Amino acid sequence: MSVTVRLPGALRDAAGGKTKLEATGGTLRDVIADVDRRHPGFRGRIVDESGRLRTYVNVYVGDEDVRTHGGVDAAVPDGAEVMIIPAMAGGR
Repeated sequence: MSVTVRLPGALRDAAGGKTKLEATGGTLRDVIADVDRRHPGFRGRIVDESGRLRTYVNVYVGDEDVRTHGGVDAAVPDGAEVMIIPAMAGGR
């Protein structure tokens, strides 16, 4: 299953400067592992030590927030677009 992973500026350094990657996997966990195999350290930027999504990272498969669809175990259909978006904070 091939999917497109779109990366924000804050994560491009973890993926060789690319704005998008092709990856494979039936779940978000599989997709993250596939990217991490080619770009070691990527996984640690997305999930914590227990394997759950970091609180400051939002991930969408298509238009769906994966937190409401199983988190890292969310299904990722063939041809889907996965968007990883770090949460914004700060300001007044």
